[in-house]
Formats: sequence, C-alpha cells, structure tokens
Amino acid sequence: MKKIILLYITIISAFSINSYSQQKKIASGDKKYDDYAYIDAIKTYERVAEKGYKSADMFKKLANSFYFNSEFDKAAKWYGELFAMNTEVEPEYYYRYAQSLKSTGETAKANQMLDLFNQKVKIDTRGKLYESNKNYLDLIKANSGRYNIENAGINSKYSDYGPAFYLNKIVFASARDTGNFNQRKHKWTGEHFTNLYQADMDENLNPGTVKKFESKINSKFHESTPVFTKDGRTVYFTRNNYIEGKKGKDENKTTLIKIYKATLENNQWSNITELPFDSDSYSTAHPALSPDEKTLYFASDMPGTIGQSDIYKVSINGNGGYGSPENLGATINTEGKETFPFITDENEIYFASDGHPGLGGLDVFVGAITKNGVSNIQNVGADINSPNDDFAYIIDTKSRRGFFSSNKEGGQGSDDIYKFLETRKLKCIQELSGVITDAVTGAILSGAKVSLYDDQMILKGSTITDQKGFYIFPVECGKFYNVRAEKSDYTTREAGITIASENGKTYLPIALDKSGCQVTIGDDLGKCFGISMIYFDLDKSNIRAEAALDLEKILDVLKQYPTMKLDIRSHTDSRQTHTYNEQLSERRAKSTIQWLVKNGIAPNRLTGKGYGETELINGCSDGVDCTEEQHQMNRRSQFIIMAL
Repeated sequence: MKKIILLYITIISAFSINSYSQQKKIASGDKKYDDYAYIDAIKTYERVAEKGYKSADMFKKLANSFYFNSEFDKAAKWYGELFAMNTEVEPEYYYRYAQSLKSTGETAKANQMLDLFNQKVKIDTRGKLYESNKNYLDLIKANSGRYNIENAGINSKYSDYGPAFYLNKIVFASARDTGNFNQRKHKWTGEHFTNLYQADMDENLNPGTVKKFESKINSKFHESTPVFTKDGRTVYFTRNNYIEGKKGKDENKTTLIKIYKATLENNQWSNITELPFDSDSYSTAHPALSPDEKTLYFASDMPGTIGQSDIYKVSINGNGGYGSPENLGATINTEGKETFPFITDENEIYFASDGHPGLGGLDVFVGAITKNGVSNIQNVGADINSPNDDFAYIIDTKSRRGFFSSNKEGGQGSDDIYKFLETRKLKCIQELSGVITDAVTGAILSGAKVSLYDDQMILKGSTITDQKGFYIFPVECGKFYNVRAEKSDYTTREAGITIASENGKTYLPIALDKSGCQVTIGDDLGKCFGISMIYFDLDKSNIRAEAALDLEKILDVLKQYPTMKLDIRSHTDSRQTHTYNEQLSERRAKSTIQWLVKNGIAPNRLTGKGYGETELINGCSDGVDCTEEQHQMNRRSQFIIMAL
C-alpha cells in the first residue's frame, strides 16, 4: 500500500513538474510570436501540442504562425483543432480557417466557414463579396485556361519574388545564399534577408544570367519590389526602415518597411531617400507607377486602412513633391490583405488579395481604373492562382508576356518567379435575364420567345421562357442590346438596355399586352388596355391629354361594337371629405361620358356614376395611415360592360 501511495505521489509530482515545464515553453513561444519570430514559435507550440496539450490560445497562435507563413495545410490542421474545442472564437478565425481549407481542396467545408463568418460579421466586405458571388468558383473556372506558364529560370532554393521591368532587364528580390557567412537571416522566415538581383532579357522576355543589383541600394536588411521610370533613371523600392546606417522602429521596437527613392547619377544609384508619407509607425511597400508616371500606387496599413493592408495612390507633383495618400476604397480593399499593385497602360490594376473570393492564400486579381476608383474586379483564373500565395504579377501589354510570384507546389524555393504568355485576354462576364409577364394581370408567361439583338439589330440568340417565365443570355459588358419578346395572343414588344461595364447580372423584365381581349357583360373594358385611371387635374373634372388617349381606345371599341353599352364608374381615395369625394367623382364620370358623346357615341349607350370613397378596395379609409401607392389603388376608373 505504501509503495502504491509513493508511486501515486511520484506520478502527481512528475505531472506537476511536466505541466510547469510546458507552461514555460508556451510562455517562450508567446514571446517569440509577439516578436514576429514565427519559425521559433512554431517549433515550441508544435512540440507542446503534439504531446496532447490543448489550449485555444495556443492553437490560435500555432495556426496563425503557419497561416502567416502561407503553410495553409498545416494552418488548417491547427485551426481544425481550435474549432474542435467548441470554444467561442473571433470571426476572423472563421475566415482564416476557410482560406486554409481552400488550400487543402476542402472547398465545401471552406464555404461553410465563410457562411458562418458572414453570419457573424454582416458588415465585413469579404463576407459580402462571398455572399454576392457564391458561384465564384465558376467565374474563376471561366477565367482559366488563358496562360502558358513556366519557371522563369532565375529561381534559387531560397525565396525569389517581386519582379520588375527595368529597360531590357528584369529586377527582382531574392534571399539566395551569396556565400557570405555573415549574411543576416530574418527571424520570421528563417531565410536570408532579400536583396535585389537582375538579369538581361531577350525579345521574348526570357531572362539570362542573374547578377546582383547595384550595391548602394542593397543593404543588410530587406530590399524588394522596385519600380523604375521609363527612362531608367529613377527607382522606387521597398526596404526595411533603414537608411544611412540607422534603423527605425515603431513604439513596439519593431522595424517596419518603407518605400525609398533613388536616382541614377553617373551610372551610380544615389540620393536614396524615404518618401515623405513614410512613417516609423506603419508600413508602406510595393510601389507601382501609373503609365504617365504622375501617380504612385502602393500598399500600406497606415491609419484609415480598411483591412490588414490596403492599396493607396499618391500624386507625384512636377516639383518633385507628393500629394496626400488616397485609399482606393472599399471596392478593391477589404478587411483582408490587398497588396502588390501593378498598373498597365490599359487602365488596369493587377493586385494580390486574400479578401476577394479566390482559391486560397493570396490570389491575383485585376480591376478597371476609373475616375471613381476601381471596378469590374475579377480573379485572373486558376492558371496563375493556386491554393497557395500567388502575387506580384506584372505584364507587358504589347506582347502579353510577363511574370508573377508564387509559393505553389513544385517550385525550387519558398517563393518562385514564373513567366507567362497570356493567350486570351480576360473578358468582362455579364448575364442578361428577366421574366416575361402579362402586362395587366402580372401572370407569368412561359413559352414566350425571347430574342437578343445587338445595337445593329443583328440577331445574337433566341430562347424560350421556362415555366417561371424566365429567360437568360450571356452578353458582353458595356454593350447595348435590344430584347424582343413575343407570344401568341400578345403584342410583340422590344426593350433596349445598356449592359454594365463590370462583372455581374443585368435584369430586364418585359410585360406584354394582349393583342386581343375577350370580354363579356360585367367585365371592365378598361382592363383590356391597362386603363386603371382616367386622369384629371387636381380637384378638376376636365379631360387631360393623356386621359383623352385612353378614352380614344374605349371610343374605338364602342364604334366596333355598336350595341355595346357601358356604365362608367369613377372612384376616389379616402382623403378629403366623403361629400367632396362623391361630388368630385360624379363630375369626373359625367365629363368622361360627355367626351365620348361629343365624339359620336349615343347617350343612351352610356351611364355613369361617381362613387367617391364608398368602394375602397383596401383598408385605406379615413384615419388609416397608407402609402401613396395604396391610395392610388382606390383612385380608379371602370368601364363596366352592361350589354353586348
């Protein structure tokens, strides 16, 4: 018994010591996480978690560490452990889990997470984009198959990314080992800090031998994502907050990144200066120039940013100064990451995002630059994009050749540069649809023929409405079309419409009038022509021009059927007094009869009466609060057939 008790105490003591040890390890991991030493934190958290210890906070940090390093399969594993604990987590984790699941091919489960994310944060742009584009995979599929892609031939076993055109060269960032044993490594990635490298290109943009870029721009910290002016004499580039041997830090003692500018003097890059809107308190990165070189685009998390990073623009003034940075807005920027902009001479912006619906991680998107911001944002397709991070897309619009960066499977390093040839330009996709109905009754008209014509009245296609009266055509954005609807016993009608200049759906319902109208005693002849009201000026009973047009239709029928007799009934709504409404409707009924008699109808074929507000067809009586539309239903004219 004593041995058993001693053994029990020994086990408890060992467990307590072990538990204390694990808590120390977790605390160590937390410090490394907060210092952005994610690689070290991963090792600590993993060792603890693999021993069976469960902690929502630990699972969050462990999963985030993999997520931030774009190892989405491992992130999905630990987010899964987090959600298996059935504890309340912030909505952001639903989104990150969904993005990670996409990368592992679990799209259905990812969409479930996105549904839950959207329920929890109804105002989040990412949720709204998903909710309005639940068929985003179909759109991505439609945009795929447009590229020939191959390794750029300049990659190393380390990270290579962020290509830029420079005269007849390509310049890019690389963490490749230079053979210098004193080369510094980044705690976050465990790789060497990146410097800029270059390679000459032939006429088909095939890079040659890689050489290190000019040394004065390269420092012992990160340099990446340059953009050069067309004359090759000015460069903007990204670097850690480091200049003239001094390293800047924010209030948390973290060295962020900034955009710098350098000019070419006597074949040497000099005058390296940070841009005036840079700050020690936030990051600016990945500059891009407009074709006229008067606007600089970049990514930042400066105050006013919608998400983790947004895309901004700033004017470059003629005197060498800059305007105030301007956020490109919520059409392009989400609560996620938007980064790596590239501007073409076709008024397009390519950028990377994990906030717009994609395949997982960062995807490459393209949008149209307009006076009001960015519109018609589309995923460029599954040729470029993968379940991992795809970013830093650049293209020569004349040859349709270019480069992009990715950490997709099958590469040489953690990030690689790929070259491409775009074989087919991306088209704006629109659907034109609508419902065909009866103009009087609103009844759905199935079996109606609907034809689509372009602006030159050339037939583009025809279809038959389904049981719900629905038709649909694929159409081109920004173009004008005529839609013709026809059905037996109905008058054919055409309607014109200009399609929006961005992806989406355009709705055009068409109501058809019956070409013939069967009536009998007791029917309202006015319904044959959609006449619900003979209009008079306010508080008057003289026939207006538009009222005369409707009465001409009644007159024509009376002349066709000389034995037909009508009882003309005029109704008002409940506003004004009962006596006033009765007298007003009586005068209007008489005015209607007088007009018909004046135009040749025998008086003995017509009777009439004003009913005022005595036959309301809804509950809008005195004292009841009703809309104008509800009151309008009670203001009506009837032409009741009394004899045929």
